[in-house]
Amino acid sequence: MPIAGRVAVCVVLCCSAIATACSGRVLKPQYEYEEELYLGLDGSATLNLNASVPALVALHGVDLPTDARARLDRDRVRALFAHPDSAVALSTSRRDGRRFVHVSVQVDDVRRLAQIRMFGWSRYEFRRDSDRIEFNQVVGPSAGRNVSDVGWDGSELVAFRMHLPSEILFHNSSAHVRRGNILEWEQPLSVRTDGEPLDLRVQMAPESILYRTLLLFGSTVVAAALTFAAVVWWLARRGRQTDVAESPV
Repeated sequence: MPIAGRVAVCVVLCCSAIATACSGRVLKPQYEYEEELYLGLDGSATLNLNASVPALVALHGVDLPTDARARLDRDRVRALFAHPDSAVALSTSRRDGRRFVHVSVQVDDVRRLAQIRMFGWSRYEFRRDSDRIEFNQVVGPSAGRNVSDVGWDGSELVAFRMHLPSEILFHNSSAHVRRGNILEWEQPLSVRTDGEPLDLRVQMAPESILYRTLLLFGSTVVAAALTFAAVVWWLARRGRQTDVAESPV
């Protein structure tokens, strides 16, 4: 193998080793707690929670084992998210020596999330007018509960993320809007544990992006059809005028 090829292989292997050693941190941030909200234009919502068990204990004060080797009662965790008008799905994983839970909750009205124990630290507001939809989520204080040594080094992050279905007219996120109309608000875990409030504000169009795209596409097709019809009419009319001009007297 040429020297350049061997160098390229070594670089790839080194990068792969570094990424593995850092548990993927060189590729993207690793969040200790994240709420991911998919908001519908009718106010319905799906909220996905991905969090370590120690973060749930520290932020929400729940009584769960922080030792990853201890048995985790899945029914007990599921009960923390139960609500008569919601559907709950639950799975678990491990990372960095800690157990993580992944919960998905569906509600017909995003404001009902505040009635669920694990999301009760937030106040949700949803208002719809003829020209815009306003959504506001204020995340209040946490339980601020101390946990034993679970391997945190102070770099842990908390994220609140929104996936929005229509054009964003206003938002107060410090991050850029990501592809697919995704907004994100971050806090260090230590700041969230201390209970510093977080105010998430969004205004969006009342029609979905798909609706606007289809409307634009339909308008373009109609305009093209009208233009084509006008050209055909003009050519036919010019042809008739030519025939009249060339006909013998």
